[in-house]
Amino acid sequence: MSRSAWRENPWKQNPWFESVAVAQERARKRLPQPVYGALVAGSERGQTIADNQAAFAEIGVAPHVAGHHEKRSMETTVMGEHLSIPVIISPTGVQAVHPDGEVAVARAAAARGTVMGLSNFASKPVEEVVAANPATFFQMYWTGDRDVMIQRMQRAHAAGARGLIATLDWSFSMGRDWGSPEIPEKVDLRTAVRFAPKVLTKVRWMKEFAKAGVIPDLTAPNLAPPGGAAPTFFGAYYEWMTTPPPSWDDVAWMRATWAKLSGRPFMLKGVCRVDDARRAVDAGVDAISVSNHGGNNLDGTPATIRVLHPIATAVGDQLEVVMDGGVRRGSDVVKALALGARAVMIGRAYLWGLAANGQTGVENVLDVLRGGIDSALLGLGVASIDELTPEHLVIPDGFHRSFGG
Repeated sequence: MSRSAWRENPWKQNPWFESVAVAQERARKRLPQPVYGALVAGSERGQTIADNQAAFAEIGVAPHVAGHHEKRSMETTVMGEHLSIPVIISPTGVQAVHPDGEVAVARAAAARGTVMGLSNFASKPVEEVVAANPATFFQMYWTGDRDVMIQRMQRAHAAGARGLIATLDWSFSMGRDWGSPEIPEKVDLRTAVRFAPKVLTKVRWMKEFAKAGVIPDLTAPNLAPPGGAAPTFFGAYYEWMTTPPPSWDDVAWMRATWAKLSGRPFMLKGVCRVDDARRAVDAGVDAISVSNHGGNNLDGTPATIRVLHPIATAVGDQLEVVMDGGVRRGSDVVKALALGARAVMIGRAYLWGLAANGQTGVENVLDVLRGGIDSALLGLGVASIDELTPEHLVIPDGFHRSFGG
């Protein structure tokens, strides 16, 4: 069957999609409005979330006309894990877009030879996710006291997590100019009745959960105390909000505690400044993710692709640098790698694939990115992502943003 035939009637003939944009559109049509709204929203006016994507479009490429390589390599390593493609699954909370949630995503990542990032706000327990993909990095926020955090690290280590990601870039900005989607604290009969007008029109989404014999799970099982019940998402969020924010000494403690417990690597996620990147080196972290929380932290923060190169230039020889924020195409990945990232992390892109077609949809997204990366490497005349440099790009004057350096 041709791709044009698939496009004419994609749901009846084939669920394959050819771009992340198409996955997003299918997710929009499939999901209840509050669920889809939670995926696309950014903080305040949405300036940062918009810039995350728009900034990639400002960068051009400088292709060669001949002398291309027949074979091209996309392999790399991040925190000791081999990747067949320089794209990592970024940890995202409560994946109620599909009944299999994080387990489906983990299986897709394993099938495509990459790492799964699992949020401690996830809807599936770390033990199930690691079983689906042993190459899993467990993510933690700074929530609860140190004894509670140690217990959560111990659980992740016992489950077999290969690394720890500490996400600290969050300022609890509540206001959104277009309004925040309503998210219930739990799904019960009263909630079902109240949300029925928004849900009953999404028949395929409802059938998926009915077939699996489950309802959308809004609890956080990885935050459950030993022998206790999992808190609701909002219960976990309240703990996070009421925990005093961490200092750099706390970051060093977290890294040292995880290293002593597991001997495995530690990533600090949320770095946007050169001075913070240098402090991360001083704290002994193994990797950083240049990130603005997908536009959900402090609005007005520049796109991560704008701040990547100054940070990678300053500390890239002392720790590993990855980037997340706004990646929708393989060419976006290539641009990030050329500016100093070892790999990128994706969030919304794979969630749209999950919503569109479950595990296969996530695999589809990774395949789309792989194809785009390969096309860019071919056109640029390089045999490996390791050969990429800023000279392969056309970067406008004033594009980069550097703070604290």
